[in-house]
Amino acid sequence: MRNALVSGAGVAGSAVAYWLRRNGFSVTVVERAPGPRRGGQAVDVRGVALDVVDRMGIGEAVRAARTRMRGMSVLDGRGNELFRSEERTFSSGLLAGEDVELLREDLVALLHEAAAGRVEHVHDDWITDLREEEHGVRVELARGGFRTFDLVVGADGAHSAVRRLAFGPEERFTRHLGRYLAIFPTANLLGLDNWQVWFQDAGSGAGGAVYPVRDNTELRVTLGFGSEPVTYDHRDVEGQKRLVADRLAGVGWEVPSLLAAMADAPDFYFDSMAQVHMDRWTSGRVALVGDAGYCASALSGQGTGLALVGAYVLADELGRAGTDHATAFDAYERRMRPFVELNQALATENPAGPPAAESVERAKHAIALD
Repeated sequence: MRNALVSGAGVAGSAVAYWLRRNGFSVTVVERAPGPRRGGQAVDVRGVALDVVDRMGIGEAVRAARTRMRGMSVLDGRGNELFRSEERTFSSGLLAGEDVELLREDLVALLHEAAAGRVEHVHDDWITDLREEEHGVRVELARGGFRTFDLVVGADGAHSAVRRLAFGPEERFTRHLGRYLAIFPTANLLGLDNWQVWFQDAGSGAGGAVYPVRDNTELRVTLGFGSEPVTYDHRDVEGQKRLVADRLAGVGWEVPSLLAAMADAPDFYFDSMAQVHMDRWTSGRVALVGDAGYCASALSGQGTGLALVGAYVLADELGRAGTDHATAFDAYERRMRPFVELNQALATENPAGPPAAESVERAKHAIALD
């Protein structure tokens, strides 16, 4: 049986591990975190991505875990309501539609459970070197020594170590979109009842969103600001919190109380809104899937869809091609490229807000699984 190493146990990594196993591979997943990652925002499973989770047998559970928003308000920087909707939210689209919004950690848990017992998971370890040989890839792990695999799949996010090792430095492929976002949980200090609140401070360019989860017991907070590229340490969480607090100092509404809550948040995510653009996502026996190869950014609303569909297509082509991974990789590139381009374009279609509903509808269905 051919063996594959997947770097990353998030949406893309868990999904591609499942589908590779279904297509005849022995699969090892290596994840830097000591356990499943928690936190993060609500994500969307739309269009063809819903077909993928249905084929995995977790579609019903995904739909049961969906958020229960009743609508949204949009506020200015002083907290004045500009408009409201009980039909849609910016994050999930039409509330009565078929698309599903759920917490990222809930989706990852369902994907992990689907693959449990079928793949090997190695936590608290990561790839430090890749060396392609005639019949495989010799991989050095930080804690686990050397192992050799027939294929390596980088599903390790926008700052992918696999991409850096196999394709080159990150700055060659990343396009900054002019904004930074911080995401963290806190108690429902605003007393929101299944209601999403968006705010934008025109003077500073700061903005964000707040919405309740877990039966209204918790908030997920997104705070953002516009900026040219900023230098910071990706692993210095406290430094990132200070940066966000400095950039949003003086912003009104409930931002001061949200910043105070951010200081004690146990789970915290901060990054630039950026896209990854590459001429190829495969090289030799190495392939990239999800954000590692074609990050669309949270501004597109389709990063999760790209991860789920990309995982399926890559494994499907490897299953069709047998031992000819080069043919499989070429087919993966051909099938995914138009889908990726349409979905990445959603992030830049409307710099002042979400993309048009018609654009989302077209992009989310722009590929066939069979």
